[in-house]
Amino acid sequence: MRAVVMDELAGPLQVREVADPAPPAGGVVVDVHATGLCRSDWHAWAGHDDVALPHVPGHELAGVVSVVGTGVSRWRVGDRVTVPFVCGCGRCDWCLTGQAQVCPAQEQPGFTHWGSFAERVVLHAADTNLVAIPDGVTTEAAASLGCRFATAYRALTARADVQPGEWVCVVGAGGVGLSAVMVASALGARVVAVDRSVGALERAAAMGATSTVLSETGVDVPAEVQALTGGAHVSVDAVGSEQTAASAVLSLRRRGRHVQVGLLPPVDGHPRLPMDRVIAWELDLLGSHGMAAADYPGMLALIEGGALRPQDLVERVVGLADAVRLLPAMDTAAPAGITIIDPRR
Repeated sequence: MRAVVMDELAGPLQVREVADPAPPAGGVVVDVHATGLCRSDWHAWAGHDDVALPHVPGHELAGVVSVVGTGVSRWRVGDRVTVPFVCGCGRCDWCLTGQAQVCPAQEQPGFTHWGSFAERVVLHAADTNLVAIPDGVTTEAAASLGCRFATAYRALTARADVQPGEWVCVVGAGGVGLSAVMVASALGARVVAVDRSVGALERAAAMGATSTVLSETGVDVPAEVQALTGGAHVSVDAVGSEQTAASAVLSLRRRGRHVQVGLLPPVDGHPRLPMDRVIAWELDLLGSHGMAAADYPGMLALIEGGALRPQDLVERVVGLADAVRLLPAMDTAAPAGITIIDPRR
């Protein structure tokens, strides 16, 4: 099969032929029809995650089951499926109670094993992790669900418990940030989106943001958000940096809830956060790590009903050769939406 291969960390990528994968016991092989280009993939390429070289990145995907391993009972060849980026083992107490996103023995395509920037990918514990794609959901939209959209959905519903009428501040209007804007709006919240790109903020407004703040040099983002909202009830850092996390926390009102979605790898030491404000204002700091397959039905029902439209977030569809060029630039690029890779191109 053809795949994007990393031979060194933060080095050049190649599209080349590699061996076809075989399914493990309890797992499947999926023909990849769409896979998202995500900032988390950039973290793996940059060496912020522990990956074994050579490596194939990619963790957001949708496709068709092509080979079924022994012990799989729920899935057949030809099923159209997607999967959370965190795949639980299917055996531990966390998985058995529907919390596979924190499974201690989790697998993650594109991190713990070869991922979906390829024509085919292996997925483990299929009966626990695979999700059927409804007929009314496009393959490109389904590929965005495994990481960014599902993460935003669970962050705002299960973690922050966003209520109608509340103010939600979303820092970063890339793929996960725009997903958060769309989800918060669908929940009846008022949203202020923050980004350094005018185009991204225009897209956020189209997705339902009530207000926007351009985080250009010299702008006091928390002060701007406080002036617009009186302090947000909920904040989301959808970027993952010390500055964006601090800005999100400082944009909250007293007793507010912050959800950290963007990865904060301790490359230069763990990031500093304004803990004096957290203590004095009794703020809640919440982590959110994807969403288990068991929680997908509620989100998929909203998508099928038209209340959520992840397909509107897809900015472009490219091939594997384009991924070689685009992945190393993810840290500096400012796409106003989600880039989907079709390995069949």
